[in-house]
Amino acid sequence: MSRPRVRSRLAAVLFLVTWVTSVAALPLYGGSGLDAASALAGRSSVLVAALLEVVLALAVVGTAVALYPLLRPHGAGPALGYVALRTLEASVVLVGVVAVLPAVARPATTAPPQLGGDVTAALQLVHDWTFLVGPGLVNPVNATVLALLLLRRRLVPLFVPVLGIGGALLVAGGNLAVLFGVAHPVPALAVPLFAWEICLAAVLAFRGIEPAPEAPRAGRPTAPSLSAATDSGPSQ
Repeated sequence: MSRPRVRSRLAAVLFLVTWVTSVAALPLYGGSGLDAASALAGRSSVLVAALLEVVLALAVVGTAVALYPLLRPHGAGPALGYVALRTLEASVVLVGVVAVLPAVARPATTAPPQLGGDVTAALQLVHDWTFLVGPGLVNPVNATVLALLLLRRRLVPLFVPVLGIGGALLVAGGNLAVLFGVAHPVPALAVPLFAWEICLAAVLAFRGIEPAPEAPRAGRPTAPSLSAATDSGPSQ
């Protein structure tokens, strides 16, 4: 199996990991979403959810790292931007993990943290805001960067990047409305963006993205064409 195909399939697997971990973590936190008034789930449940989000952050960066060598020949700037934005998204997720853990545990002990209700609610609120900013606002931007590159270079079927751009606009618009307090979260808005990643992963797994053809090196002699060889005759 060629190296580009291995990288494509690795990226597809990592996309799958991001879906599983992100979907599984939310109910383990108690399904609070952006509702700071909701009580956190039990200690073990939150610890497992935090571990899942750590894996999520690693997989988010991993998708970009796996795709970078395949995307760079088609556009070094967008490829690097995608890596940077995915890294930023993962960093925001980890900030949320670190914020919520003190509400349920102390390192190296099974004793409860014994924090007040206001402190616990504040830590949970930080986690909820990171959920809004990272997956809610940064993710649509990096999806748009990737989708535009795939669309411009025709690297995947047309409907895939179009779905990604449309889904990114829906998610970003919905979460901006939540950010400014004019709307409540609407989970259904994330369906097109979720579908975009599923379709992209399927393309990566079964077809892949082939690297751009290499340009001839400077100074390398090129063989004369057959027509030039037959048309040229002895000089008179």
